[in-house]
Amino acid sequence: MTAYSTLTVRLLAAAALAASALTLTACGDDSKSVQALGPVEIDRSTSCSLDGMLLADYPGPKAQVLYADQPKPAFFCDTMELINQLHAGEQVRAVKGAYVQDMGKADWNQPQGNWIDAKTALYVVGSKRHGSMGPTIASFAQEVDAARFVQEYGGKLMKFGEIKPGMADLSGGALHDTRM
Repeated sequence: MTAYSTLTVRLLAAAALAASALTLTACGDDSKSVQALGPVEIDRSTSCSLDGMLLADYPGPKAQVLYADQPKPAFFCDTMELINQLHAGEQVRAVKGAYVQDMGKADWNQPQGNWIDAKTALYVVGSKRHGSMGPTIASFAQEVDAARFVQEYGGKLMKFGEIKPGMADLSGGALHDTRM
């Protein structure tokens, strides 16, 4: 009986080690997929998922959303488009992440990088500043940067949850596009 219990203990120990190795491997894979869920930088060929406009050709904050059912982000040439999409009643796709640019750090005329979580960002609605689609919603990581922007360009400082669907109005974007 002693030899049997020793063999059983060894088999159980080997099985536990194998399970631990698989768990660690799976955790490693998960951490890679979590990293892959972060924002993706735009380049000269990145186009808007809604209208095909090239993001790099227009000023103002850009946005992107990572949907659960697609491997690459959907890009938007304006935060107004992203907020409109996320607030749309017919929006039923699962969102893994949404990002906007921190305009406290990014250059308004040629924004690159400085991606922040769209749902924790601060926004300025109703300013005089225009983005790719005309009037836009400026996005910021820091309240001090948003307040400085409000002082210079007007508008109202809001959190994501405070923005109502009608505030992200997409009508008239083409009227403001001088490059079409």
